[in-house]
Amino acid sequence: MFILFVFLFNIFTVFTFPKQLIAATEESVISSGHSNDDINRGKRFFMGLLPFDRKYESCVSCHNIKQVDTLNWNPSAFEIAIKYAEKDFASFQTAVMQPSGVKMTASHQNFNIEEEDLKTVKAYLDNVAHEGSHPIKPSYFNLILFVFLGLLLTWALLDLIFFRKIKFKIVPLVIFLGAFGWQVKMIATDAMRLGRQENYAPDQPVKFSHKVHVAENGIDCKYCHTTVEQSKSAGIPATNLCMNCHVIIREGTNSGKFEIAKVVNAVEKGKPIEWVRIHNLPDHVFFSHAVHVGSGKLDCTQCHGQVQEMNIMKQHSDLSMGWCINCHRETQVNFVENPYYEHYAKLHEELKSVEIKTITAEKIGANDCSRCHY
Repeated sequence: MFILFVFLFNIFTVFTFPKQLIAATEESVISSGHSNDDINRGKRFFMGLLPFDRKYESCVSCHNIKQVDTLNWNPSAFEIAIKYAEKDFASFQTAVMQPSGVKMTASHQNFNIEEEDLKTVKAYLDNVAHEGSHPIKPSYFNLILFVFLGLLLTWALLDLIFFRKIKFKIVPLVIFLGAFGWQVKMIATDAMRLGRQENYAPDQPVKFSHKVHVAENGIDCKYCHTTVEQSKSAGIPATNLCMNCHVIIREGTNSGKFEIAKVVNAVEKGKPIEWVRIHNLPDHVFFSHAVHVGSGKLDCTQCHGQVQEMNIMKQHSDLSMGWCINCHRETQVNFVENPYYEHYAKLHEELKSVEIKTITAEKIGANDCSRCHY
């Protein structure tokens, strides 16, 4: 045990202490002449730790430093840092002290900070732009639990065979079976999750809310996703399409001018917005929106959920093969008076003679392997 402890301590030292030593010996100047003291002081002002007699809201109360799973309409610290990284202090000071837009003016009301202190805030944001935003650290709980269960079942097995310290043999046997069964369950669960991303909701370059556009403003899905009835893909709206409305609407009720300005700047610079794809299928799977929406007349919510209620777009279903097959077995096809299904003469006759009452996707070959895998 002592040797094992020394080995783990050495590993910890190798991977931890050099980074600290390197950080300690780095030059104090990070970027643009800002010192570590300026950056740290600016961070304290941004987080509201300074000044002690502050009578206004802190910056971090509106502008997130870390990624969150709920929609914050205000730009994050990283977004502000990127926008003003190449601009001088005067521009940044004007934006903070003399804001434009109803939302920003209201939130910065009674905001009072000395110029020298605001310079340290700019120094902190410049450093954020230089270093980038820090991703959320992964959780190692499942790995630790798996290792613990492995140690537990190993001890139980050794006691059953060699040690025999426990009088009642049923105890280590139950511990062994329980730990082994739980490990099998963990492996099976994680194996089934491979390639699936239910509830996946990545950060997007623009805070676009389907709830605002669809539910509140009544925009139809097909107005933006123009190829959903004719193409394999539903299509990502071109930025110029956004400008049909935003050529006039330049300030959002929730987001102010910051998010819409991203769309306007993209159009003016001729650079498309790089949206992050949410719904991903394996490469060996074929799926066509044209078949499901254009021909099958399915509503978007059947696969994508209540999109009109989502501020942050997420994947509603797991899109597994089992989910697709069950949907094909249960979903009734809009079969009558649908030109796409006219050539199914036998099924039309059976419907007329009441031999069958409904047609499901399975009955017209939707579950044939070659339909999705070929």
